[in-house]
Amino acid sequence: MEKRYFTIGMAGHIDHGKTSLTKALTNVDTDRLKEEKERQISIELGFAPLYEDEEIQISVIDVPGHERFIRQMIAGVAGIDLVVLVVAADEGVMPQTKEHLDILKFLGVKNGIVAISKMDRVDEEFIELVKDDILGELAGTVFEDAPFVLVDSLSKKGIPEIKELIIDTLKGLEMRDAKGAFRLPIDQVFTVKGQGTVVRGTVYEGTVEEGQVLKIMPKGLEVRARQVQVHHHPAKKAYAGQRAAINLSNVSKEDLQRGDVLVSSEHFIVSKTVDVAIRVVEDLEHIVKQRMPIKLHIGTAEVMGRIVFFDRNEIKEENGDILCQLRLEEEILTKRGDRFILRRPSPQETIGGGWVIDPRANKYRFGNQTIEELEKKKAGTPRERITAALMDAKSLPLTELIKRTALDDSTLMEHLVHPEFVFYNGKEYTLKLLIDSIEEDMFDVLQEFHQYYSMKAGMNKAELLQSLQKRFPKSLLDFVVENGITSGAFKRKEQFVSLAGFVPHVPKSWAKRAENLLQDLKKDGLKVRYLKDYFSAAGIPESIEYDLRKFLEDQHLLVQLDDQFAYHGDVFKEAVEKLQKGTSDEFEVGAAKDVLDLSRKYMIPFLERLDAKGITKRVENKRVWKK
Repeated sequence: MEKRYFTIGMAGHIDHGKTSLTKALTNVDTDRLKEEKERQISIELGFAPLYEDEEIQISVIDVPGHERFIRQMIAGVAGIDLVVLVVAADEGVMPQTKEHLDILKFLGVKNGIVAISKMDRVDEEFIELVKDDILGELAGTVFEDAPFVLVDSLSKKGIPEIKELIIDTLKGLEMRDAKGAFRLPIDQVFTVKGQGTVVRGTVYEGTVEEGQVLKIMPKGLEVRARQVQVHHHPAKKAYAGQRAAINLSNVSKEDLQRGDVLVSSEHFIVSKTVDVAIRVVEDLEHIVKQRMPIKLHIGTAEVMGRIVFFDRNEIKEENGDILCQLRLEEEILTKRGDRFILRRPSPQETIGGGWVIDPRANKYRFGNQTIEELEKKKAGTPRERITAALMDAKSLPLTELIKRTALDDSTLMEHLVHPEFVFYNGKEYTLKLLIDSIEEDMFDVLQEFHQYYSMKAGMNKAELLQSLQKRFPKSLLDFVVENGITSGAFKRKEQFVSLAGFVPHVPKSWAKRAENLLQDLKKDGLKVRYLKDYFSAAGIPESIEYDLRKFLEDQHLLVQLDDQFAYHGDVFKEAVEKLQKGTSDEFEVGAAKDVLDLSRKYMIPFLERLDAKGITKRVENKRVWKK
């Protein structure tokens, strides 16, 4: 059985005993800073290993409770699988408890346990009152049906029970995706003497191993994982759900900051404009107005921006999802489904939170049409998202599909094997319905072309592609042509493409005149007039002269000697046979003149045409028959 890795978080009001409970569970004091010891409050995130066996490994994050440290709290809780909400028995639910609950809800944390701490400070009757108070406050939250455990970290009462409950709960959960591309939002950056730069964070997804080449995003810095540690112990690999410290080469501490993301793939999107679905807190103190400044907390990043609505100009209160857009001052790395928190910069308060619908958003018009489009995006299944991306771009390589759909490569490949998706030219995907649509468009273009230019073998392929290139990428159009030729829908002669059943022909309105031209040309044999005179005599206008001449040449009914003279195809063939019989393997111009009884006016163009057709080869002043 594959080992699973989980991270749990301690949340709750300041001084309700989160750090003490963490220490009682793990024997690790997570308050490591001098000022934390002096002030007896947690300022930075604290980490400790809780439990490990062959099946599971569990780490703990101790999240700061003071409202000034809400940023660190969001950074810590964003990567956790279960939350222990700590409520002191002697105080009950407090303001930060409520704010933490809102944040947990918006971040999509679904698993919780309520720890009533400091139980030795109150009697049993008071504990029952605290329980009722907590149950009332937790109604409608993720903790509504969460189990309660009474604990006292100093006397260790309830500690074995809550530890066992945490382990049993996590053993029943699915771990994070370890198959996708590696992603670790950085929450700490520091240096170790003799080692260099180290970053720490919770592995959101994927795995990382020693020696692996990685990227720091959104900065785009390439680094190498010199060493990987999990809870101060060297590890060959770190997995989704684990707390990991990674020693990086090729980068200094000054180049990095909390909020940067360490990734193994180019597939993640870096963006400043994001389509989102948000919900606001129930007791919103101030109206949220159109284009109001907001502070976005996503992963471990904290970025300023503005909120843009498309169906309203303000929010006073709202129970359901609001589809809107965040336009940020700095780039963030994100993907569809990522959770976030929105806060007001001043006066500071949590506005709400939600999830990313489209990490690479466009700018839209205000109105219901935009909301309808966002609703479609929001509801999309993986297959619908792939289809929508390909309908929009017409053709995409896998790396771009990953970015546009926010699906990992394994999920994509699972759906791309469906017949509605087509892989072509060894690197791109498109839709079968697009190929069929393009083939129909090409059929219409070629049919119209044949109607107007019935004497041409077909349409120049480059011209055919250009007629549709404003709507479709050239690589896709080229594939459709070649696919159509293979399937028998089209045929090709040299660079010309035609419908499979098309046969070049002279239009009925000019057929009789063309026949008269050929008869006159044949009657004059080898001693012809200027070719333009035959066209004039047949009453054929200059506008179709070139196309008709080219058609007659393609049908071997006419052989152009030069830009002035031409022979009827039969006459030319008979003359070649007569010359071959009347000369040896090589001959001079004079000998040819004697055989065919021609002047230099005809003889030189005739011989040059033989050379051009590969019938003879000129060697100095002689011609040699090719065999």
